[in-house]
Amino acid sequence: MSALFRHRHYVLFMVTLVYVVNYLDRQILAILLPFIKKEFDASDTALGLLSGPAFALIYATLGIPLALVADRVNRRNVIAISLALFSVFTVACNYVGNFWQLVAARAGVGIGEAGTGPSINSILSDLYPPQARAKALGIYSAGLNIGLLIAFFGGALMAQHYGWRSAFLVAGLSGIVILAVFLLTVEEPKRGHSEALADTADAHSLVATAKYLWSQKSFRYLSIGTSMSAFGGYAGIAFVPLFLVRTHHLTPAQVGLLLSITTGIFGFIGTAMSGVIADRVGKKDIRRVMLVPVVAALIALPFAPVFYLSPNLTLVILALALPQFLGASYLAPAFAATQGLVPLRMRATAAAILIFILNIIALSFGPLWVGVFSDLLRPYVGEDSLRYALLSTTITAMTGALLYYLSSRHLAEDMAKVSK
Repeated sequence: MSALFRHRHYVLFMVTLVYVVNYLDRQILAILLPFIKKEFDASDTALGLLSGPAFALIYATLGIPLALVADRVNRRNVIAISLALFSVFTVACNYVGNFWQLVAARAGVGIGEAGTGPSINSILSDLYPPQARAKALGIYSAGLNIGLLIAFFGGALMAQHYGWRSAFLVAGLSGIVILAVFLLTVEEPKRGHSEALADTADAHSLVATAKYLWSQKSFRYLSIGTSMSAFGGYAGIAFVPLFLVRTHHLTPAQVGLLLSITTGIFGFIGTAMSGVIADRVGKKDIRRVMLVPVVAALIALPFAPVFYLSPNLTLVILALALPQFLGASYLAPAFAATQGLVPLRMRATAAAILIFILNIIALSFGPLWVGVFSDLLRPYVGEDSLRYALLSTTITAMTGALLYYLSSRHLAEDMAKVSK
């Protein structure tokens, strides 16, 4: 195989493409909810169930056993099999005949996507040393914004012209194309390569890895902080398109264009930059890595009330731009720090444990909370119920910022334990 395909930057490019289609298949549902709600006459609670637990419970739970496998076998193959599975189940969404069949197909997408994140985090940690790891993970994490850009813009156009099912079909088939290139060009890297560490230890059990991680104060604060930060993010991805359609009377195509620019382009730049900034500030003091999402949250939070409460569409759009630029800036610092807190053969499992905690709390219950709360508020505030339900999630973002600050105070001490 050529030197290009073995180069770490090429591998980073390919796993980022995998993450693009991962997020495309996962979140294209959001822009399609107005069409799905109309066809199946679904309540906001039902849409919250479809957007959250139907996918997240399977995704989060299976991530840990698949990470244990990845810490023992060829991680490239785990990623490839996972990519094939979630692409096929996304295609299956094209053929559903009722709401519960769609729920089942989305659960299948969760089965496939569960195997990608832990393996990719582990591979990138072997390719990039600690001082460059957050930057690499930031670029990889920015793949979610490209996935959202394609999902929101392309999904809305497909749904408007060819029906919402066709959007799932095209999204799933794109994953099959990426799979072919990935299998032909990407190899499994040597474990420990980036740190010149010998891979002599056996893989650790789930209990041992979980016990090791949870014994560290920095991880306890970091993991719950990440869940709190993502709670409102996942709820927003699921329901902001419907909010803009319902409250500001935009068409799905207009919403898709707006969100593809703010979440896709602005979000991509911000997410990628967060990793670069985290590496730069972390060189002098590793504790500063976890202060990056703290500062981002403090800057973004004041814009939330304007976005959700203003009747002026221009103000709403302006209030959306900066928070979307900063919205995923917690991902690279959090996952880079987690990889630095464990030995080599714990890395995939450690990433899976963080993903599990994040998604059980945030992805399962963020969209569900907003859907249920919106339905509860509807008798009192009518169509504005979704606005207030979404606004309520800003409390969790503030909590996340506090927990990240507390994590930073213990990070250096906990990382030092790994090398002992």
